[in-house]
Amino acid sequence: MMVLKEWWLEMGARKKHAPRRGSLAVRPRKRASRLVPRIKSWPDVDLETPTLLAFLAYKAGMTHVYLIDDTPGSYTYGREIFVPVTILEAAPIVVGAARFYGYDPNRGLYTLTEVWSDPKELHEKYNLDIYRLVPNFRFSDTEKKLNKVIEDIDKIKEVRVIALTQPRLIGGLSKKKPDVIEIAVRGGSIEDRIKYVSKILGGTVDVRDVFREGQLVDVIAVTRGKGFQGVIKRFGVKELPRWHKHRKGSRSGPGTRGPATSFSWSEVPQPGQMGFHRRTEYNKRILKIGDNGLEVTPAGGFLHYGIVKSSYVILAGSIPGTPKRPVVLRYPVRPAWIPESPPRITYISLQSKQSN
Repeated sequence: MMVLKEWWLEMGARKKHAPRRGSLAVRPRKRASRLVPRIKSWPDVDLETPTLLAFLAYKAGMTHVYLIDDTPGSYTYGREIFVPVTILEAAPIVVGAARFYGYDPNRGLYTLTEVWSDPKELHEKYNLDIYRLVPNFRFSDTEKKLNKVIEDIDKIKEVRVIALTQPRLIGGLSKKKPDVIEIAVRGGSIEDRIKYVSKILGGTVDVRDVFREGQLVDVIAVTRGKGFQGVIKRFGVKELPRWHKHRKGSRSGPGTRGPATSFSWSEVPQPGQMGFHRRTEYNKRILKIGDNGLEVTPAGGFLHYGIVKSSYVILAGSIPGTPKRPVVLRYPVRPAWIPESPPRITYISLQSKQSN
């Protein structure tokens, strides 16, 4: 028995395997380049009428609800369950411009032309300086440009809009400058999309015109920033035991980073930026869309946000980012299932989120 124990200890001492800490799929772990994330891929959805595939909202905070579980195959199906939820304030967005893309096999999609609404109205009503956003901008008749687009319809492969938020309608924001995002249009033919875009150009689009209650969406946002952190917090590296002598510290790096040359392994945990990364969370379900924000605002308002004044969206679960962070809701690129109707919510907690 003693010999077996010594052999087991010897085999354990020879083992030098250590699991990789952190996913390589999110490298490099650097700060996001922009606060409003740019959507890099769009799903192929089958829609009868042209529709925007995304919407920009702002995170207000979290609370919890009780609802009747309608998830197929769930062991709590048909029962009342507790679900943590995130509240987003989604005021109507303004369609400032329409952008049309062509396609070339050598360089992919390229911009054919843009059609902007009245820049004076965008500046006075929505506080958008179009001349700073688009250098060398020249405004001409919108109808003439749209007619020219219809003449060159054979070259158009993609139709998108440039949408602006309305921070003055958001209860938790104090800024006036709108956030700008490019949103793809899907559904119908190219001609139908051009007619749809020309109809909403210069107007507003409500969140109900894009999404419906009960459907799944992808959430794209920038996570909470934590600054420059070491390997202990950033990757969960085990700290050296405190009862040994640590001439160079117990929370230092994991050892060698590679050979003695200029080359170093990227997989080796190293200190650096933690948080404020662009991340995508898939298949978040919209539980409810409402117009009266007081229906979901807890007593005393959301911490670091305040009162929800305009339309709101209730998402199941948590999402990245801090309060007031712009959040992009997009049609799912890989839906787990397609809900037919929204779940029945029996209770929404409006208790104060402030500690006693």
